[in-house]
Amino acid sequence: MSEPAATVGFLVDGNQSPEQRAALEWCSANGIDVDIVSIEDVATGDDTSVGDGDYDVLWWHRAAAVEDIDALPDCREPIRSSLEDGGGLVLTLRALEAVRALGIDSVEPDVSTLEEPTTTVGVLWKSLYTDHPAVESFDELRVPTRDPGGPQPVARYESVLPERGEVLASTLREDHEAPHEVAVVGWRVGCGDVAGLGTGIRFEGETPVGPAENRTRLLCGLLDVLADDRVRIADERPKDAAALAADRERLAADPHRPQYHLSPPANWLNDPNGVIEWDGTYHAFYQYNPGGPYHGTIHWGHAVSEDLVHWEDRPVALSPSPDGPDRDGCWSGCAVDVDGTPTIVYTGGRDDLQLPCVGTATDAGLTGWEKSSANPVIDEPPVEPSLRSTDHWRAEFRDHCVWQADGTWHHLVGSGIEDGGGTALLYTSEDDDLTDWTYQGPILVGDPERDGHMWECPELLDLGEKQLLHVSNYETVRYFLGTYADGEFDVERTGVLDHGEFYAPQSLRDDDGRWLTWGWLEPARDEPAQWDAGWSGAMSLPRRIDLGPDGRLRQRPADELTDLRVERRDDGSAPVTLDDERRDVDVSGRALEIDLEVRLEDAAEFGLVVGESPDGDERTPIRYTRASELVVDRAHSSVDPRTAAEPVRMDVTPVDDSLSLRAFLDGSVLELFANDRHCLTTRIYPTRADSDGISLYATDGVATVESFDVWTLDSAWESEP
Repeated sequence: MSEPAATVGFLVDGNQSPEQRAALEWCSANGIDVDIVSIEDVATGDDTSVGDGDYDVLWWHRAAAVEDIDALPDCREPIRSSLEDGGGLVLTLRALEAVRALGIDSVEPDVSTLEEPTTTVGVLWKSLYTDHPAVESFDELRVPTRDPGGPQPVARYESVLPERGEVLASTLREDHEAPHEVAVVGWRVGCGDVAGLGTGIRFEGETPVGPAENRTRLLCGLLDVLADDRVRIADERPKDAAALAADRERLAADPHRPQYHLSPPANWLNDPNGVIEWDGTYHAFYQYNPGGPYHGTIHWGHAVSEDLVHWEDRPVALSPSPDGPDRDGCWSGCAVDVDGTPTIVYTGGRDDLQLPCVGTATDAGLTGWEKSSANPVIDEPPVEPSLRSTDHWRAEFRDHCVWQADGTWHHLVGSGIEDGGGTALLYTSEDDDLTDWTYQGPILVGDPERDGHMWECPELLDLGEKQLLHVSNYETVRYFLGTYADGEFDVERTGVLDHGEFYAPQSLRDDDGRWLTWGWLEPARDEPAQWDAGWSGAMSLPRRIDLGPDGRLRQRPADELTDLRVERRDDGSAPVTLDDERRDVDVSGRALEIDLEVRLEDAAEFGLVVGESPDGDERTPIRYTRASELVVDRAHSSVDPRTAAEPVRMDVTPVDDSLSLRAFLDGSVLELFANDRHCLTTRIYPTRADSDGISLYATDGVATVESFDVWTLDSAWESEP
């Protein structure tokens, strides 16, 4: 794609502005054949060249706001006719305001203004599209396109995303990256394509050579793609299952991508939502941002499994409504069976409000949801007690757990009390539409120092003899084991559900009566590293949660996960005695299950080392000490400075007993289950291809490894190797 578009119709409304004249001079300097086309003449029918398809690409470049946007529908038909026949359209700067009026998208940019950049500005291209023909001349994702001098007109998506457009790039600033400031969007319209470039370019005035060259290459690349009927500007939105599988395949070679943990096909994943078994199929919904690997403009992603082991991507299940109470995001919620109808309760965000919304499934596959006309189903947060507020939120009031007991619906909402601790607020309803709720008050208020000031994602599970309440407090997941009755929770025992990068868990009760829980595994690396990877976030393995014979909480991997085992691989040496020594294990890999039992005789410490390079430059010891502590030492897990290096630790069974440890290594995920009770999940990012070794050691004495098994594990995704 080396030749520029053959013919370009340069759209103008009214007199040409200085910026438009400068853009036309740029076209001439770069050999682009341009005709000036009056939008007014197109609207009145005096100019039929657009509708007749006389141009390969139409280009509307505008620095000022679109003044008469209500008149644009008059020229919509000829422009759409050009697109339907395979033509292209590029909207630059504030011309992007017109996407709704032109019928390209139902959501227009929510930011359109004039800025004064203090640093070089450019585009932050998505790594998912490094092979995009528009940027084939660039070797980097970060492309500066204009200098800081002078005003910069912008039109971009920030709090919202286009409904039908695919985000190709965000905004690059010299002093920081801004993933939430969408810079380049691609749309398919019939056989044609539309590109929106809302920031980072200017023709009027002087521009340094480097940014000017980048601007030229980027614009020429976009014009080339739009003029070429053999390629498309972007995937069609919303993406179908095949397109999501293609996204997953594009990123499958990343050694840090989990193979058997649930992960997004690309872009961003956080909290599990609406997990439910329906007609024998497990459905895992999750917080998903199709705009890129960053938190913002949340939709609900969707994956399904027949066996709890192998998963398939489904199209996005829930999207913000442009004019609804969830315009700024469809945030965390749950799924329940309401008299045979799958129903979700989720948080809708708009402006400074976050309020509960309801939706019902429109098909047996749970791929479509009809939002209630009563949304939001609770109009405002309660007045008493006084709830925490922030600069962004009128009140912290979000995330939902709903269940039915004795004919009454119960509904927990997470919050925090001003100058106090986190809390879970109870509402009740006799209404099967889940739209009429009566406030009852907090079921429990936590100690702010121990339990946190704000509780997200509260969930109450009935374990039979006891009930389990767990909450996420920004730092960790606290649990309370006790008795729930009459709107109050009586705590008998409290602790931490997982001691690592595990957050916002959600559970389902399956057809066998088991409670199965998933949590979000936070990335533990910085935002630029996540952007470069093209994806962020994973979910834990499904855990079975119940009570042991001693009445204490147990957590174990779901039994079905043994079906992932492909080959049993160990060195055949167990039981083995380690006497102040280190031994290599003749096993390597990044998708493994390791199951061992070890006893400290008089050793100060036993260690299982994973992710180890032959020279030891990269390694992650899992240390079991005489202080009854299990520590994941990440000081040398990666030579990449963008990843977390601090240790993660938890207390375990007293040292006089053997330690039973199941370790699941999956790309960057390390998930540990100790004695079927204690969990520690963390993330590691070795950079070397040979950082896949395993070793065992004991220090300052003897440790006996009583059993030791290693299995290689299969992928959960058919599209991955």
